[in-house]
Amino acid sequence: MTGYIQELELTVIKVQNRVQSIHQEYGGRVKSIHLFVGVAALGLCGLAFAQEQPAKKAGAGGAGKNAAAAARGKEIFEKKCAVCHYADSDAKKIGPGLQGISKRGTFTVNNNKVTDESLRTWIENGDTLMPPFKEVLEAPQIKDVVAYVRTL
Repeated sequence: MTGYIQELELTVIKVQNRVQSIHQEYGGRVKSIHLFVGVAALGLCGLAFAQEQPAKKAGAGGAGKNAAAAARGKEIFEKKCAVCHYADSDAKKIGPGLQGISKRGTFTVNNNKVTDESLRTWIENGDTLMPPFKEVLEAPQIKDVVAYVRTL
């Protein structure tokens, strides 16, 4: 939605610039159609802002912290994990796709229960096919990756 709003803002700026140039070109006599277009563009921008969902506030459970951790974890995942794992699919890449891992509740490779602790341990220590990341990522980074993976 943010990209759409930025695109609308750029459109409004372009319309405003065009209206100004027409205004200067006609010596202050701007045709009413151009004013209408400018007002319509501003109205569309306002409509887009009105439809944007408000940001979720952190509740007593610290949902805001989890969202921030998941956002940081996504960045790390894209740099370090996406080489081998899909985030948006459960299909195998090099390692298993991770979409729906929390809903599934078990790891596909060993059927062990998926918990924050088991994810952290797996990321830190790896297994026969996955390298360990405890020497590559710091503990807070691993925690952020776990928060992100739990959102998949």
